[in-house]
Amino acid sequence: MRARFEKVAVLFGGLSAEREVALRSGRTVINALLAAGYQVVELDLVERSLLLPWLAEHKPDVVFPVLHGRMGEDGVLQGLLEWLGIPFVGSAVMGSAIAMDKLRSKMIFKTSGVPTPDFVVVRSLAEAMVHQNQLCYPVFVKPAREGSSIGIGRADDQAEFMAAVSQALAFDSEVLVEQFVDGPEYTVGIVGSEVLPVIGLKPHARFYDYEAKYVSNETEYLLPSGLSADQEATVQAMAVLAFHALGCSGWGRVDLMLDAQGAVQVLEVNTIPGMTDHSLVPKAASAYGWELPELMHRLLATVK
Repeated sequence: MRARFEKVAVLFGGLSAEREVALRSGRTVINALLAAGYQVVELDLVERSLLLPWLAEHKPDVVFPVLHGRMGEDGVLQGLLEWLGIPFVGSAVMGSAIAMDKLRSKMIFKTSGVPTPDFVVVRSLAEAMVHQNQLCYPVFVKPAREGSSIGIGRADDQAEFMAAVSQALAFDSEVLVEQFVDGPEYTVGIVGSEVLPVIGLKPHARFYDYEAKYVSNETEYLLPSGLSADQEATVQAMAVLAFHALGCSGWGRVDLMLDAQGAVQVLEVNTIPGMTDHSLVPKAASAYGWELPELMHRLLATVK
């Protein structure tokens, strides 16, 4: 399968809190595109003023954004590329912006029939103090607009809760406080109309944090997932429902859990998933029969 584009511009790195992951993801994508036979031009987007003259100079057929986090995954770059009339891999402005915002995503899930853990939002330590006596611990505390588990903490009591909120507020002015789900975690990759095999996650840590995602070699990835065929199909269907509820398109990854009753709970949608050597979409694609060069063809084929 060969996409219609020849010259691919990879924008990677960036300046968000996820820069280090985006550098590694970008290098994986660049090498895979080269192996797939594409002409590749690359830019580590460390300064926004570089982008317009660079695009004018290189005139790519398509842009492949590998910028995790703000100013790359949140619809800002996508809006600019749409304005310039340059096609790109991944979700458009709305899907990118909403999926990056965990709070707005969960609001949409709640009104779209997508089950998701209960939550509250806090915007200050004073607000957190109001909620600390009302929560059913444990809870997860998350910056609303960060990825890669940056700034996330688990709180088993009031003291841990206040410390976790203080940490999360250093990354975002809005903090999501999500009810703990006592069950296994799964992830589902989506590429165009194809739904990749479910991967089960077994971190050897308190939760699936940054260390477990990108550093530790102890995290277990269950592929096959260990679910029954019916369970796997249910998890995949819920992933697709969540993906479309947020207006996402092209490709992405949906993170989910099964609660104590075995019901699916959707955590979030990622519109530019990691592509490092620890990342999940490449693992699932390989199990599906697509090694990295073929995955590049498939991703470029999703561009409208």
